[in-house]
Amino acid sequence: MEVKNFINGEYVDSHSQKTIDLYDPSTGKPYGTLPASDGIDVVQAYQSARKAFESWSKTKTAERVEIFHRIADLIEKNQDRLALAESKDVGKPLWLAKEVDIPRAAWNFRYFAGLIEHHLDQSAKVGQSLSYTLNQPMGVAGLISPWNLPLYLLTWKIAPALIMGNTAVCKPSEVTPVTAFLLGEILNEAGLPPGVCNIVQGNGADAGAAIVSHPGIPLISFTGGTATGERISSLAAPHFKKVSLELGGKNANIIFKDANIKKAVRGSVRASFLNSGQVCLCGSRVLVQEAVYDEFMEQFIAEVKNLKVGLPSDESVFMGPVVSQDQKEKVLAAITQAKKENGVILCGEENLDIPKENQDGYFIRPTVVADLTDCSDLWQREIFGPLVTVRSFKYAHEAVKLANTSPYGLSASIWTSDLSRAHKVAHEIEAGTVWVNQWLKRDLRMPFGGWKQSGIGRDGAEHSLSFYSEQKTVCINFG
Repeated sequence: MEVKNFINGEYVDSHSQKTIDLYDPSTGKPYGTLPASDGIDVVQAYQSARKAFESWSKTKTAERVEIFHRIADLIEKNQDRLALAESKDVGKPLWLAKEVDIPRAAWNFRYFAGLIEHHLDQSAKVGQSLSYTLNQPMGVAGLISPWNLPLYLLTWKIAPALIMGNTAVCKPSEVTPVTAFLLGEILNEAGLPPGVCNIVQGNGADAGAAIVSHPGIPLISFTGGTATGERISSLAAPHFKKVSLELGGKNANIIFKDANIKKAVRGSVRASFLNSGQVCLCGSRVLVQEAVYDEFMEQFIAEVKNLKVGLPSDESVFMGPVVSQDQKEKVLAAITQAKKENGVILCGEENLDIPKENQDGYFIRPTVVADLTDCSDLWQREIFGPLVTVRSFKYAHEAVKLANTSPYGLSASIWTSDLSRAHKVAHEIEAGTVWVNQWLKRDLRMPFGGWKQSGIGRDGAEHSLSFYSEQKTVCINFG
């Protein structure tokens, strides 16, 4: 496969003609290339976006909405093709891409199309003066998306940016670029004007940094690792850009003694290992109240051992490989470190039944580690793979303290039948989202983002529209 940049409605190579190899996680072998774009390619994309902004920002809302619904229709029409590409690129099970990633990409466009139709500006009257607000597009948005949910999270940025009248220069992850590449076809077929959305492929250090530091791009939205987020902040600061950062997570999954244990086990397994643990919201720190620790852990480990790991195309597998060799080595290094710290590997070292032709793929057993201290780097640091740490607690305040020890604050899950406890613990946990007796239930109308090192800003509903616009107050004297 030969991935290309999408600039001004056309597929083009990078100006240097240099490429990056694209690897299949299930085989560990290259299966295509993508452009190794740099600052020159970003300038070309920016110029296209800036020119398109002049007309797109003045396009009637109803026309933008109509185009968005056509985009959503075409994503749904191409679901099988997009899901297959996402599955191969990321290594995620095909059923997961069909069930979650592609439908959500379509819904992102439908949701923001509907939201903008019902958006109301504020107004207020004082004496003989009437004040009202305007939310106006800012220009060219720089959108940088991660590799774990490529199309899902890229469209989560594109949709609100464009519906507000901005244009965009996007950079998907160089590890998983294919669905962003295919999206260009869909945008053209839906009638999105050339230059409104441009997609530049390449490394973050080259293409990504060029987007962030370009003086003509006034706002940056980034989803990815905390270290990269820190770098983006430093590059954007001299230009006083608006910056939204959705960063890492080391999320607590707390099971109280009065929880429905069967439901908590099922939810905790999913929260630990969905998408091979490569979700920033994964419950990678499992805390279980002492009174039910043995009961919970017996069922939890049994469920984890029964998870099927295999080829993404197999509809019966729960986990495919991790996304890259680097990610595999990172997880294996964490397991080695756990042993050095006298952690107990409760499961994860069993042999994998993988076909001979896939032995070089990036497969790892789901791994559970106990007996690490809360000072352990593995307890504190995001690993982003199929490895979770577990420990017990005695009292609710102890669970909250353990949950809040991490420098991250993206999400948490609480499992209890006591509604008062649920409210109290949710209030005390330092995280942007807290689920009770469930995990990963996302409502696009609700604000989403992190505390502490998990990010800056909020996405969702009016929060997204506000970020992708500049607010102006007009005050008129009518006396």
